[in-house]
Amino acid sequence: MIDVCLDRIMLERKIGVNELASRIGITNVNLSRIKTGKAKAMRFSTLNALCSTLECQPGDILKYR
Repeated sequence: MIDVCLDRIMLERKIGVNELASRIGITNVNLSRIKTGKAKAMRFSTLNALCSTLECQPGDILKYR
């Protein structure tokens, strides 16, 4: 199972859903789905934008359990 740890990173970086969604170019709803783990898939371009904006690695966002 893949766990999404985006909320922890957003909290550490002090960035909200609205601001992050705007910066990476997706809707608030789609970002919220990713953040809560309800998304069934994520594009590599979205993951790349998240990592670039949050200055982290994909493994910081996604954890295999």
